[in-house]
Amino acid sequence: MANERAIVEHGLEARIADIVEPEINDLGYRLVRVKMTSLNGSTLQIMAERPDGTMTVEGCEEISRAISPVLDVEDPVERAYHLEVSSPGIDRPLVRLSDFADWAGHVAKLETRQMINGRKRYKGLIIGVKGNDITFRREDPKPEEDDEFTIPVGEIKDAKLVMTDELVDEALRRDKELRKANGLSDEDDPKPTKH
Repeated sequence: MANERAIVEHGLEARIADIVEPEINDLGYRLVRVKMTSLNGSTLQIMAERPDGTMTVEGCEEISRAISPVLDVEDPVERAYHLEVSSPGIDRPLVRLSDFADWAGHVAKLETRQMINGRKRYKGLIIGVKGNDITFRREDPKPEEDDEFTIPVGEIKDAKLVMTDELVDEALRRDKELRKANGLSDEDDPKPTKH
């Protein structure tokens, strides 16, 4: 379960994910998120990465070329749209238990599927993962709140890292290490491709 997506799409976005995920996996990448937006009329955003977290412009292009014909055949979107394939970025969505474990020590925002202790929106430092539960530390707890809170991953509707100086420094350090380990240069940076 740690490497499977635990936070997934619903409705049209879920249908699109079901269509594109096998193609993305066959190329050696992992689907992060599918999102339809009203950007430029209508944009289908597909976020993906290699299992080690890297992504290049060429990787985005490779995925785009592979999923475009499948989307044309399946035709899940009833209107014209732009396809955008990109890396998750620094303030990435957290969709796998392994994402929360990998980014422990950094701040995340999340929204739960239903009210938990009178609220649906949370923000806190990721402490760690135990089983299917994720523990966070509140930045500024109210007097009636505990410093830490735990939420089962199945209750999370949406989660993403919050951009901080520490996150940027850590992301750049990890990216540099991964690129060096994979023989990539700094010029192979992940930019979205649009078709």
